[in-house]
Amino acid sequence: MNIFTKSLLVAISSLFVSQISSAQEGISVYQDYLTDNYYLIHPSMAGIANCAKVRLTARQQWFGEKDAPALQTASFNTAISERSGVGIIAFNDRNGYHKQVGAKLTYAHHITFSRSDYDLNKLSFGVSAGMVNSQLDQTEWGHDFDPSVNGSELKYNYFNVDAGLSYHFLDFYAHATVKNLITSDREIYSDIESDNLRKYIVSAGYVFSKNRGYRSYRDQGFSWEPSVLFQYTEETQEKMLDLNLKMYKEFSNGQFFAGISYRTMFDQVEYMKDSGDEVKKQGYHSVSPILGVKFKNILVGYTYSHQFGDVRFANGGFHQLTLGFNFLCRESNYKCDCPSVNF
Repeated sequence: MNIFTKSLLVAISSLFVSQISSAQEGISVYQDYLTDNYYLIHPSMAGIANCAKVRLTARQQWFGEKDAPALQTASFNTAISERSGVGIIAFNDRNGYHKQVGAKLTYAHHITFSRSDYDLNKLSFGVSAGMVNSQLDQTEWGHDFDPSVNGSELKYNYFNVDAGLSYHFLDFYAHATVKNLITSDREIYSDIESDNLRKYIVSAGYVFSKNRGYRSYRDQGFSWEPSVLFQYTEETQEKMLDLNLKMYKEFSNGQFFAGISYRTMFDQVEYMKDSGDEVKKQGYHSVSPILGVKFKNILVGYTYSHQFGDVRFANGGFHQLTLGFNFLCRESNYKCDCPSVNF
């Protein structure tokens, strides 16, 4: 193996360590939250909308590559009273020889500060508790020269808790969540692996529209929603930022939306050029266009992510499909566009 090949493998491993470590922490944070799926990452969003929501997502990376990462999620959340919401999330995450399946239960409490249901001014708190079954399949590895590999399928169950809060004021919103705030011990890889899986997520956005008033924007013009999302992983000190912009066009029976998300990591890794005498640095950068449509109570969304840089595992992108269904909808009087609250 020449020096370029070694450098390439090291760089690729470093560039994707955040994605793999996220998979070991539970559900990875991808751009599917922009397809009306904020509850998937923020437990405080359970039951805040005027409808009960079912969301199904499927994500596939690098089509044609064996054992390429794939993720499927199913979530449901609804209000059970004026101030309370509940939800459930199930997921199946496979990345090469590593696989995780798990489920989370959520309770959220919503406090309304406005004097009427006309103006949206609400603070929400949410907690999710879940169980995860983590598996590492070593049956195809071969272990003649490595005593740490026993050639079996390792399995380990662990418990975790997420907690967060959300604030909505008219067309402004902000969220803050701590993933894996509390976790049980994990020993699937070694008896000394870190149990610190905490990840901090902060996001905020605002919806701009020329037409104000309850439902007045229906059939009239466009709405624009810039937003940001920041992630910080405590153990590895990795930092990642999403810059997003969405556009909405309302119709009498539904809505069309489109957007784009730019993701960047603040960390970089070094790698050598083919000549072996030049050291360069590269960070993780990707762009994700988003398309979707709502028709009555049905939502369909598609996200494609393309990574930039000289060092990549494959030229293919990441494809993600979101299917949604809303039911038990109740009339909303909020004077705002606020798409996460008003369906």
